[in-house]
Amino acid sequence: MAVPHTLTWLIAAATTLAILLRPWRLPEYLWACVGAGALVALGLLPAERAGHAMLRGTDVYLFLVGMMLVAEVARQEGLFDWLALLAADHAAGSARRLFDLVFLVGTLVTVFLSNDATAVVLTPAVYAVARAVKAPPLPYLFICAFVANAASFVLPISNPANLVVFGARMPALAPWLAHFALPSLLAVGCTYATLRLVFRAELAQPLEASPPLPPMTPRLRMAACAVALTAVTLVAASALGYPLGWPTLAAGALSALLVLLRSRASPWRLLKGVAWGVVPLVAGLFVLVEGMAASGALQQLAALMRGLPAGAAPWAAGVGAAVAGNLVNNLPAGLMAGTLAGMADLSAGTTAALLIGIDLGPNLSISGSLATLLWLLAVRREGMHVSALGFLRLGAVVMPPALVLALAALWIAG
Repeated sequence: MAVPHTLTWLIAAATTLAILLRPWRLPEYLWACVGAGALVALGLLPAERAGHAMLRGTDVYLFLVGMMLVAEVARQEGLFDWLALLAADHAAGSARRLFDLVFLVGTLVTVFLSNDATAVVLTPAVYAVARAVKAPPLPYLFICAFVANAASFVLPISNPANLVVFGARMPALAPWLAHFALPSLLAVGCTYATLRLVFRAELAQPLEASPPLPPMTPRLRMAACAVALTAVTLVAASALGYPLGWPTLAAGALSALLVLLRSRASPWRLLKGVAWGVVPLVAGLFVLVEGMAASGALQQLAALMRGLPAGAAPWAAGVGAAVAGNLVNNLPAGLMAGTLAGMADLSAGTTAALLIGIDLGPNLSISGSLATLLWLLAVRREGMHVSALGFLRLGAVVMPPALVLALAALWIAG
C-alpha cells in the first residue's frame, strides 16, 4: 500500500481510537472533525470530495436532529419515568414480570424512537425504578443496552446506522419487513431468552412494593402524543418510500413546538438538552470513510465480495460487519459497509446481512455501538460500574446465537 494510503488508514484508526477513548475528556465530535480535517490538510483527500462526502449525510443529520428533539421532549416531560413506573406497577412484586415489562418497553422505544433513545433516556428511568423496588439494577440496565441493538433493525427508523448503510438505496417499508421481520423477531427473542437465563437467580427474588403510579397529566399526554405523531409520520414515510430525514425533522420540530406551547416553557432548555455534537461527529466519519474509499482498500474488498458464492456472501457480510463494528464502532463500520455495498453492487440479501451485522454485532462489546457507549455513560452517571471485560463476558453469551439465528432466517428466506 502506498505511503499516502497507509497514512490515511493510520489517521482513520487513530481518530476512531480517540472517539472511543476520549483523551483529555474532549468530546467525540472534536476528534472526528480533527481526523477529517487532517485528511484534507495533508492533501490525502481533496476538499471538494470531502465536502461531497459530508453532503451525502444530509438525510442522516436531519433524522438524528428530529429524533433527538422528540426524545428530549419525552425525557423532559417525564414520559420515560412514567413508563418505567407503569412497568413496576404492573409487575406487582414479581422480578420476572418486571424484567419482561422493561424488555417490552425497551423494545418499543427502540423500534419507534431509535436505539439511542433507549440508551440515553430509558436507562436512567429503569435504574430509578429498580432502586425504588429494591431490585439489583444490573439485570434491568443490561436490558436497555442489549435490546437497543437487538431491536434496531425492526424498522428503518430504529437505528441511525440503518440510514448510513442503505443511504439513498433505503428500501420502502414493505420490502424492509420482508427482509427483516423474521430476523428481528428471532434476534429479539433470543436476546430476551438468553438474558432471562443468565439472570435467573437475580429474578427469583421478590420485589418490594413499587411507588404509587402518578396520574397521567395533560403534559404527559401531550408528550405521548408527540412520540406517537413522530412514529406514525416515520412509518408512513417509510411505507411510501420517502427519505426519512425531512419527515423526521418536521415531526420532531412539530412535536417539540406543541409541547412547548402547551407547557409555556422556554425552548432553550429543550435545545440545550439535545446532543448537537452527534451531527459533526457523523459528518467527520463520512469524510474519514471517503478517505478510506479513496485509498482503494474498499474497492479490493468489494471485488472479494463479488467473487463469493451466492450462498456464502450473506454469512461473510453479516459476520464480517459484526466483527468490524466491534473493532471500530458500528457508525464508521456502517459507513464503510454502505460504501462497500454500493461499490460491489451487492444483492439485497447480502446488504441486509451487512445491516444485521452492523446493528446486532455490537452487542458483543461495550465499544461496539454508539448506543452502548451512551448507555455506559448513563450507567456511570448513576454510580454503577460495568467493566469492558464484564460486558464482553455477557456479550459473548448473548450476541452470537442471536446473530446466527438472524442470519439463518435471512438466508432461508432469501
